[in-house]
Amino acid sequence: MSAPVISVSNLGKRYIIGHEARHDTLRDTLAHGARGLLKRWLGRGAAARTKEEFWALRDVSFEVNQGDVVGIIGRNGAGKSTLLKILSRITEPTTGSVRLRGRVASLLEVGTGFHPELSGRENIFLNGAILGMSREEIRRKFDEIVAFAEVERFLDTPVKHYSSGMYVRLAFAVAAHLEPEILIVDEVLAVGDAQFQRKCLGKLHEVSRASGRTVLLVSHNLSAIRNICSEGAYLESGRLVTNADVATCLKAYLQRSAGSDGGLKASTRRSGDGRIRFTGFHAEDAAGRRITSMPSGTECAFVFQFKSHVLQPGHTVDVGFGLHAPTGERLLLLYASMMGREFTALPSAGEFRCKLANLPLAAGRYFIFPRIEVNGSEADFPQDGIGSIDVEECDFYGSGRTMGPKGHAPYLIRGIWSHRPLPPP
Repeated sequence: MSAPVISVSNLGKRYIIGHEARHDTLRDTLAHGARGLLKRWLGRGAAARTKEEFWALRDVSFEVNQGDVVGIIGRNGAGKSTLLKILSRITEPTTGSVRLRGRVASLLEVGTGFHPELSGRENIFLNGAILGMSREEIRRKFDEIVAFAEVERFLDTPVKHYSSGMYVRLAFAVAAHLEPEILIVDEVLAVGDAQFQRKCLGKLHEVSRASGRTVLLVSHNLSAIRNICSEGAYLESGRLVTNADVATCLKAYLQRSAGSDGGLKASTRRSGDGRIRFTGFHAEDAAGRRITSMPSGTECAFVFQFKSHVLQPGHTVDVGFGLHAPTGERLLLLYASMMGREFTALPSAGEFRCKLANLPLAAGRYFIFPRIEVNGSEADFPQDGIGSIDVEECDFYGSGRTMGPKGHAPYLIRGIWSHRPLPPP
């Protein structure tokens, strides 16, 4: 068996955070200044300043084999971007070691590796040279890069005049087409439009499957992680929680990050302009009682609390949610507008309710990802989810039997079975 292309051993990254003392009154400020002068006169150093150690990563160890596509997942502040910066040689670790076998191309933030004064054409050759490509190799891929990035008209324009989307398109095209052995991509792809994101994800799939190159991808798009990645690494608070196949990692992440209490943590990653924000979630049974679990096929309601800000009369509001399996796969998407219902007047605080007459899901835990729009523009999307619901096994079909080992599919649908003989030939 060949050696791993990436070997990470006991990796740690520590930052020192300084805190100035806070003074709320003139008296406190004068007293603090006097103590500082006295300390300097006595040779005890500067005025009081506290320092705090912050470990962005700690004791992280894993290996990646050639051709693996690894999805790195975790909440904001988990250490994902710090890990990629260390693997890309942008920053040095405090402890531990990293061994890379092969050329590395990284796309960590908009404009990484680009010189703003140079044109798109010149930056393609510059990035290729940084990756160790010969001029002839770059020329051979040049037309393909330009066509993929869709920046033909602006090829000789300095990239400082590019929009963030154009930056990303060109940077990704260069990184993906110049054939590095290891490609590292942070969630910078979220800057591009939806069509280009799909194009990039398809290219990542092609890079790994057809060329056998190794890809490390950080993304909050769990469906993309599930569809593209074969392996996963789940980080939480700087530590590696799970390093296994991608389905196992996604299950661990969803179960730990979206608890059934429906709370929104301060670290929840959110997008949208904030005119309306979700503040909580819970489920109710047919009698209106709060529940965290329910039998398959029963009536229930999903309730989303919200607060609205700067909402003008006449604005049209649409709200919906996706229901995700533990693997990250979205099983259901339900918007009010699909039912012909939109909201034009909302209080400053309230709740949206979605009643389901017959929940057709097999036993398991499912995760709730809500989204709200105002006049077609995203107002709030908690990208780590807002909660979960447990569905219990039951006699869904009224046959006196539960699903047992055959209940491995997510949906339960009633049908009528029969048989009849075929006529003789």
